[in-house]
Amino acid sequence: MELTINGHQQHGDPPAIDVQSPASGSDLAGGGELPPPPDGFCEVDLSPRPDEEPPSGNPGDPAIREDPASEEADDAGGAGAAREAAPASPPATDESEEDRGAEAEDRELAIGNGAKAAGGVGGGGSDVISVIQPHSQLPKPEAPPMSRSPPRDVDAAAPILGRSQSTPGGLPAVDMPAIGKFIRDRSNSFSAAIVKRLSSLKEKGSDDDGGKGDSDFNPNGVTEINLSGLKVVVTLKTEERPEKELRGRISFFSRSNCRDCTAVRCFFRERGLKFVEINVDVYPQREKELVERTGSSQVPQIFFNEKLFGGLVALNSLRNSGGFEQRLREMLAGRCSAGAPAPPVYGFDDPGEVEEEGRADEAVGIVRVLRQRLPIQDRLMKMKIVKNCFAGAEMVEVLIHHLDCGRKKAVEIGKKLAKKHFFHHVFGENDFEDGNHFYRFIEHEPFIPRCYNFRGSTNDSEPKRAAEVGLRMTKIMSAILESYASEDRRHLDYGAISKGEEFRRYVNLSQKLHRVDLLELSPDERLAFFLNLHNAMVIHAVIRVGLPEGIMDRRSADSDFQYIVGGYQFSLSTIRNGILRNNRRPPYSLAKPFGTGDRRLELTVLKVNPLIHFGLCDGTRSSPTVRFFSPQVVQSELRSAAREFFQNGGVEVDLEKRTLKLTRIMKWFSADFGQDREIPRWILSYLDATKAGLLTHLLSDGGPIHLAYQNYDWSVNS
Repeated sequence: MELTINGHQQHGDPPAIDVQSPASGSDLAGGGELPPPPDGFCEVDLSPRPDEEPPSGNPGDPAIREDPASEEADDAGGAGAAREAAPASPPATDESEEDRGAEAEDRELAIGNGAKAAGGVGGGGSDVISVIQPHSQLPKPEAPPMSRSPPRDVDAAAPILGRSQSTPGGLPAVDMPAIGKFIRDRSNSFSAAIVKRLSSLKEKGSDDDGGKGDSDFNPNGVTEINLSGLKVVVTLKTEERPEKELRGRISFFSRSNCRDCTAVRCFFRERGLKFVEINVDVYPQREKELVERTGSSQVPQIFFNEKLFGGLVALNSLRNSGGFEQRLREMLAGRCSAGAPAPPVYGFDDPGEVEEEGRADEAVGIVRVLRQRLPIQDRLMKMKIVKNCFAGAEMVEVLIHHLDCGRKKAVEIGKKLAKKHFFHHVFGENDFEDGNHFYRFIEHEPFIPRCYNFRGSTNDSEPKRAAEVGLRMTKIMSAILESYASEDRRHLDYGAISKGEEFRRYVNLSQKLHRVDLLELSPDERLAFFLNLHNAMVIHAVIRVGLPEGIMDRRSADSDFQYIVGGYQFSLSTIRNGILRNNRRPPYSLAKPFGTGDRRLELTVLKVNPLIHFGLCDGTRSSPTVRFFSPQVVQSELRSAAREFFQNGGVEVDLEKRTLKLTRIMKWFSADFGQDREIPRWILSYLDATKAGLLTHLLSDGGPIHLAYQNYDWSVNS
């Protein structure tokens, strides 16, 4: 045991208290008075010697036990030698005040005896030496919080005098220094692990083989560091990802279905560079800005902040020379100024489009009068209740009074209004005739609640040509695929599409389909129009209502999601089976989409092309990729779509089992592909060289070829 006061240590057994002051030892030996220490300084170190273990009650606490040898010396000599003892464990709560006072007197007596012994050793000084207390202005020392000592038997050998004390309520105190040390240790080990891991990653990335080979280090990826109870995700900043050092903005003007624009887009994405794309097909008013900035309407045109960089040729030239990164940092070192091309803003239409929508049809004024004056009510016709209709004779009377014309002139006006699809005969029997024939406005049709391109009222603006609306729709949807689809177009980010400005503009454009004239379309224009409309409606349906899995559930969903186009309703099922398949029955159905006398029969494709099934996407993982077609080359694009589908898993050839495993689409629509024995030869021209060689071998030996069908994955292609 070591006991140090004011820096002096005393060793021995029994231990004695050595009290020293700044005065010389002769003063103490002569029995003189102790001079006051400077500033009342007194230091006591009760740390145990290295060869002495702390008491078991409080591990790590410095404590002084009563020495058995000293106790025997007291019994033998009765000299009251000094005894060191640690503070006793806290008294029980039921002890009396007298007991606690007696213990305090015992402790004072022990200290006094020790002081006498020290005086004798020092030369026979005064009998009692008191410990000088610290100056009153100095801060009071606080005992460190310790855990509560377990209760001991009062009959044990010697009470332990320690610095621990009980907390109120008998709860153990929290050892705050120990917690702080634990946190520091964990923090140091955590930091060391991260530094070590990052160092190893940098070493892997700087190997002679450029980080390739057996190492799984990916400089453009994300590395995960797994520690005990923690998961750290670290994204390494390398030269391949300089966008964090750039403060400016990259912008470029583009068009839909432009190969050079696609190359520029892929170049920026591969290097992790953020950019703003301004598609002049989606934002037609920005084309004027493009001409003013560059002097031509050619795309792509790349801007670094407000500075024109050039097109794809300039980008490839700088990349091949190896100076792209340096040039990029130089041009984008400063923040983007107001003179740079502004990024597109969500929710604002171009002024030109607003003006076009404001030009109403010249017949709208007459129609508004008819809507107000005609008696719209339910009527009985052919033993059926016809709702929300009016009679032809009633309309003629209103026109005569409003326009002050004859009856024949009023009938001619009524026929013109019917051709513009403001109203139709309730059974589609005629355009318009005077008499007791019933007609209904488009907005009163019973299918209107299921039409997702209808917003409260019909589009009364002057209808545009169907080919023009279809071309505009194709450009917007192609821009959506370029921005939000994977490179192979097999997966779409529907959440991002729904929040994009392109999709908002498409929804607005779909309202212009209400009264277009579909009969003016040529056969190829009609084929491309309905192929594109179907694929666009599928994307709209996934976003708005979602599509169920399974062919039976999907059949009802395909019938419920509808558009109003050219005055008539069109669902996904009627477009595919009614228009593109020339009114053939859907799978697992007994009825045709269009009944006898349906005016939509005039729009059906006369000759069914089985390749349409590889151009139609139903939003599932097993369906063909989503694409949009051009009327001028729609036939060749359908062949390319079929070839791509079959070469990417749409068919499998098993030479041993002599089996041709086909997509289940060909089973559902087997009537379009002919007889089973004709399918192998028909499909041969759309296969790659390997599969075509295997299938040719099976066809040449004259043996039977079995047809099987793959499982269909109905999950959404998101």
